[in-house]
Amino acid sequence: MRTTTWTFLIAFACAAILGARLDTRQQPTHVPGLGSISFPNSGSAAAQTPFVRGVLLLHSFEFEPAAEAFRESQKADAGFALAYWGEAMTYNHPLWQQQDRDAALKTLARLGATPEARAAKAPTAREKQYLAALDALYGEGSKKDRDQAYMLAMAKLSDTYPADHEARAFYGLSVLGSRDGVRDFATYMRAAAIVQPVFDANPDHPGAAHYLIHAFDDPIHAPLGVPAARKYSSIAPGAAHAQHMTTHIFVALGLWDDVIAANIRAMEAQDADNAKRGRPANACGHYSSWLQYGYLMKKDGSKAAGLMDRCHARMAASPGGGEVGYFVSMRARQILDTEDWSAASKWIWTPPAGGSDAARANAWTYGFTNAFAALRRGDSAPAKALLAAPIPGDATSKVHADELRGLLALASGQAEQGLTLLKSAAAAEDAAPFEFGPPAVVKPTFELLGEELAKLGRNVEAAAAFARASERTPGRALTSHIHR
Repeated sequence: MRTTTWTFLIAFACAAILGARLDTRQQPTHVPGLGSISFPNSGSAAAQTPFVRGVLLLHSFEFEPAAEAFRESQKADAGFALAYWGEAMTYNHPLWQQQDRDAALKTLARLGATPEARAAKAPTAREKQYLAALDALYGEGSKKDRDQAYMLAMAKLSDTYPADHEARAFYGLSVLGSRDGVRDFATYMRAAAIVQPVFDANPDHPGAAHYLIHAFDDPIHAPLGVPAARKYSSIAPGAAHAQHMTTHIFVALGLWDDVIAANIRAMEAQDADNAKRGRPANACGHYSSWLQYGYLMKKDGSKAAGLMDRCHARMAASPGGGEVGYFVSMRARQILDTEDWSAASKWIWTPPAGGSDAARANAWTYGFTNAFAALRRGDSAPAKALLAAPIPGDATSKVHADELRGLLALASGQAEQGLTLLKSAAAAEDAAPFEFGPPAVVKPTFELLGEELAKLGRNVEAAAAFARASERTPGRALTSHIHR
């Protein structure tokens, strides 16, 4: 997580150079609740309103309504090539490591059976390049190779048409996506340098604000993302993801009031859309999970528990795999961050252990939470039983296992062995690629190490551990206040 001042200087020097090439005189089209963009195209007049709405929704990762808008644009103008481009774009979620290639290819096939046939439907060289970029994204080869080819195609498009803000914004997103969700600071600063001039030229551009937040959403770079975060919620109040996305910066800075307010807005917007679609309200989801974390960091355990109750009730209604994962992590944080060890007897619902790697990891984290709480109550049996069973192969489960081993050793009087295991867990977490948001290791390792060192009276070492914990997760309630 360490970087140098040179990273910032290089990134923003590049941004200044790129900004000089952008045409700031473009007159954007504004869609209330979603933002403003300028995207000249060859579609009919009747196709314009749904097309622009689709692009704005696409920039805010509201993929389902974006696809609907692009299909509406296709209906208005069946030969409008970029309307099919837009729908195909909604099936690629680069920062979520998701891509529905088959759905995208079916969409493109409705425009033309081959790349050549599709290109013939695009009346301008610029629009042909947009389609060619999708041929790279959804062509042959591994996803990694196709992501790289797409990034190069978007770089070419952006360089060919330097006044095209959309080309540059989507180019910046392709750079972020080239890492398949794994943070690399040099790559992310490069993406920021590409997108910053778009934000400077059009501060109401939802994609520019959104992608800058993604580029900066870690504790080191988060201060650079504050302007985009403060602006994005007002750019796109009609997009639930836009409201939530601001909290990627706020969590990284420990701004818990902002985290709470933004995720309340996100849940309200999402629930309103779900109601229109006949779907249940968000109970175990991304926004509710981050909202609960904000409440916990503000030491408002009762409001956090209310969200936990809703999520627990959802488990009785055939939850999806993603909902199970959020239930497990929310329950873990509710117990571990309040240090209410008796709460391990609440919100009982055992996740299925079979199936996917994610399912096994969820089941193990659920067991880890119970075992950790039992250890704090003086009962080592659950931890020993859990460690005797197979441990999932993901990095987080391995770190959790070392935390339990370290606590068991400490409980048996083997202080040095226990501390060595906890230091090993901390080193493993520290070496892993940074992940934004509430910590994936539900009991952060440096925080735990600091707690145990403090109990042994090794206060200098404890202070150093707490300081490192604060660098990784600024403003955490336990890290900030436990060492008094």
